[in-house]
Amino acid sequence: MKSLWIAGLASVLLVAPAAAQRRPAPAAQEDPVKAGVDAYDRGDYRTAIDKWRPEAERGNADAQFNMGQAYKLGRGVAADSKQAEAWYRKAVLQGHEQAEGYYGVTLFENGKRTEAVQWLQRAVSRDDARAQYILGIMLFNGDGVQKDWPRAYALMVRASAAGLDPAVKARAQMDQFMPLDDRQKGLALSRKYEEEFRNGGRPLPPVEVAEINRPSPPPMTRPAESAPRPKPRPVQPAPAPVAAAPAPVRDGGWRVQLGAFGDPGNARKLWAQVGGRFPGRQPYFVKTGALTRLLVGPYASRAAAAGACGSVRPCVPVGR
Repeated sequence: MKSLWIAGLASVLLVAPAAAQRRPAPAAQEDPVKAGVDAYDRGDYRTAIDKWRPEAERGNADAQFNMGQAYKLGRGVAADSKQAEAWYRKAVLQGHEQAEGYYGVTLFENGKRTEAVQWLQRAVSRDDARAQYILGIMLFNGDGVQKDWPRAYALMVRASAAGLDPAVKARAQMDQFMPLDDRQKGLALSRKYEEEFRNGGRPLPPVEVAEINRPSPPPMTRPAESAPRPKPRPVQPAPAPVAAAPAPVRDGGWRVQLGAFGDPGNARKLWAQVGGRFPGRQPYFVKTGALTRLLVGPYASRAAAAGACGSVRPCVPVGR
């Protein structure tokens, strides 16, 4: 039975630490999480750790996520996937959405397949390409979950459409070995997910976790074919090169405002529709009186914020 290898797994984890998501401090008071990001930006990883660790130990979810990234990448500390897993867990248990995908992938890497599934699913529901790639591989191989080729193909289509190189290669392999009927079902599922995302939904493909002692079903007999089809020759994917870690996004205190809504749910729906146009940035749902403002950032300057708007309207740069 053909299995897919995980190619270039490290490359899908190399994302810079997030800036702080907190209220602005008085001018005379330093924001340790932001100061840590600034130090990271200068390549002073040790100082970044010194800024983040006390905040992380006090329960700051952004600092906990940043510590997970530092241990995952070996920046300012020795690389340690178990420490990364522990810090990601602290962040996700506080509702840090960005950490969920990284936590799921790290659990997968650390051999905790069953535990990884729920966190990968949550990230998939936000159209996270990394999580789609890993969960797609699991569903194709039946690795910790029940094998489901159409759903695996649907997720790989989504991940490859986002430009994730290992997913592009994995989909090419699936095209070689999956029956046409399964691929057609997968394409239909992929279009369904895309439509749900476009309408502000968060589709969560149900995944059945494999049971270790589940009895195998009796073999099914197939009608004889007039001529046996040749068995495809297994092809192993070439390992993808590990990408260098990009610098963290510098927070100069600028965001872009995409709207203000009386119903907070409408702000989240808008982000689900346009979030893909702001790669590497995160949403801020800011309560102002009876309205919920949707801000996106961070950006280093007003010019950078204005340039990010592109064709999105309305889109107004605002200082933090």
